[in-house]
Amino acid sequence: MVRTLPLADSRANSSSRRFLWWRILAAAPPLLFLAVFFAWPVVAILLRGLRPDGVWDFSAFGEVVADPTMRRVLWFTIWESIASTVLCVLFALPGAALFARYRFRGKRLLWSALLVPFVLPTVVVAVSLLGVIGSGGLTGVNLSGTVWAILIAHVFFNYAVVVRTVGSTWSTIDPRLEESAQALGARPWRVFAEVTWPLIRSSVAAASSIVFLFSFTSFGIVLILGGSTHRTLEVEIYDQTAKFLHLDIAAVLALLQLLVVVMILVWFGRSQRRRSVLFDQRSATETEKPAGTPRQRWFIRSNIAFIAVLFGTPLAVLVVRSFATPEGWGFGFYRALTNSRGGSTSFVPPIDAIGNSLLFASIATAIALVLGLCAAWAIVGDGSAHSETRFSRWTDTALMIPLGTSAVTVGFGFLIVFDEPPLNLRSSLWLIPIAHAVVALPFVVRLLVPALRSIDPRLREAAATLGASPRRVWLSVEVPIVGRALAAAAGFAFAVSLGEFGATAFLVRPDRPTMPIAIYRALGRPGEYNFGQAMAMSTILMLLTVVVMLLIDRFRPASVSEF
Repeated sequence: MVRTLPLADSRANSSSRRFLWWRILAAAPPLLFLAVFFAWPVVAILLRGLRPDGVWDFSAFGEVVADPTMRRVLWFTIWESIASTVLCVLFALPGAALFARYRFRGKRLLWSALLVPFVLPTVVVAVSLLGVIGSGGLTGVNLSGTVWAILIAHVFFNYAVVVRTVGSTWSTIDPRLEESAQALGARPWRVFAEVTWPLIRSSVAAASSIVFLFSFTSFGIVLILGGSTHRTLEVEIYDQTAKFLHLDIAAVLALLQLLVVVMILVWFGRSQRRRSVLFDQRSATETEKPAGTPRQRWFIRSNIAFIAVLFGTPLAVLVVRSFATPEGWGFGFYRALTNSRGGSTSFVPPIDAIGNSLLFASIATAIALVLGLCAAWAIVGDGSAHSETRFSRWTDTALMIPLGTSAVTVGFGFLIVFDEPPLNLRSSLWLIPIAHAVVALPFVVRLLVPALRSIDPRLREAAATLGASPRRVWLSVEVPIVGRALAAAAGFAFAVSLGEFGATAFLVRPDRPTMPIAIYRALGRPGEYNFGQAMAMSTILMLLTVVVMLLIDRFRPASVSEF
């Protein structure tokens, strides 16, 4: 026995070193991808703003700090993002419980439809909400220009992030844990606080980080609903760049935005690692059940009613407007989408934007999934305590930074650095999918990391003991177990690409518009038919999103308990 211990330790150390090299190799592709297609364009913009003539000029920092208007913009951006995140989590947790625990008619359709507001361009979201809470809206209450309109819009936009992220984790928790606590006399709130919450709080933190970053970088919603009195950093960066050509001020604001984003991501990353809990995962068929008591039936009906009011009303207004032509009810606006003349929004028929969006989204999703899976595995490692290294923590933070960076900065940076050798991509088909993948990659990583962390390390150890290499352990143990999270990540990546607008507006070619670009161009032109085309294209985008998500949910991999 004494002679075998040094040999065992030597083998363990050798295996640990080999595993570390696999993690470094796995992290290299996503980090290199972000270095080239995110860090390089952003740094180019910052250098152009802070070093215009080859000499560093930091006077813009003093102007921003001394300007009370800029300080108000920064403070408003922070507190409205926090308020939006808190409200979204509070309103969405009951929805996550609904989809995780109960079986009801239309569940799969509703699960897919939740992503419709998320994938719509923010301009369309704002316009649809104006039909309900704006001047002359259905409610008769004009909230346009108030912070309440912004908060409602952010809940409307981000509700699916919390429901789908938390609901996917919640649905794998064995319900017998909660039933045992209830049998021992615990009240429902105590069951949630002491049994359910410790198991889902890592996913709640992940969803909260995404909601905060989207609210923090909100542009179209604030621009339309906030009026002139409510401005975020994103809006200010756009104005300073596109309207006033003050690249130095825009660069300082972009740096402040990045600083806040990094601070938030570090805090969320530490919180998620500290609070993640391993548990025995179950399939949805084992954890969901039909309503059995009047209280449960009331819970299901009230949640469905809330979703119908929150989402159904604005989107119904959108659909109604797509059929309300000047000649009466009909398909005139839809027929106009096939015409490249007479009020078209591009040099090609607007309907061609559908094919462009599907092509770009497919390429972007494939890129984001491959890189995201490599990154998530490098961050989590084998799931043991010693896997948490400074390298993994900083990798996790670096991969999240694109979520909180101005799309204006990224898109403008692409135009500057990729229009000449060694990477001349201005006329390439790959430019837009790459930009979309930069935006989608953090979603994929944020959804896969909690799933990988929930895997019992003993499963990996057992496979390694049987002689499996790290690559074989990854493919045969981890990938099947995180299949549900992988399917959810694919859905989010595809949806993000379909609805991406900010960076695409700088990069799109006139002959290859995407659906959000076609919608924006139509909204920016006068005339009822242009507005109607925007509503028709938005309705098609909604239906397309539902179909895509239904297909993803239909063919998603089986969960862990089915292996």
